[in-house]
Amino acid sequence: MYSLKVEGSFSSAHNLRGYKGKCEDLHGHNWRIEVIVRSEKLNNIGIVVDFKELKKKLNAVLEEMDHKYLNKLAYFNKVNPTSENIAKYIYKKLVSKIPLLDSVTVWENATSCATYEE
Repeated sequence: MYSLKVEGSFSSAHNLRGYKGKCEDLHGHNWRIEVIVRSEKLNNIGIVVDFKELKKKLNAVLEEMDHKYLNKLAYFNKVNPTSENIAKYIYKKLVSKIPLLDSVTVWENATSCATYEE
């Protein structure tokens, strides 16, 4: 099995509804995103998928979130913008564009992350 990983990043603000503590107040993160694809096979030139294409598709999604207040994005009007839900949101936006998508991991800082996979 082959696994490929690309990373991207974006900056945004959010606050967690229903949370008791500092995160209920407006605050920001410099998010780091990891996307993993998996395949048992390589194509005719010996790759799973072009890294450049993976990054392009990831960056298109991240651009929609960069320097935004996430709570105001339509999806997060009803869904709390937690790291877990952000990972799921990005996964759902990418899965139709990246058929071999395995998982999306969202790092909110150097020591804390959440992963979504199906």
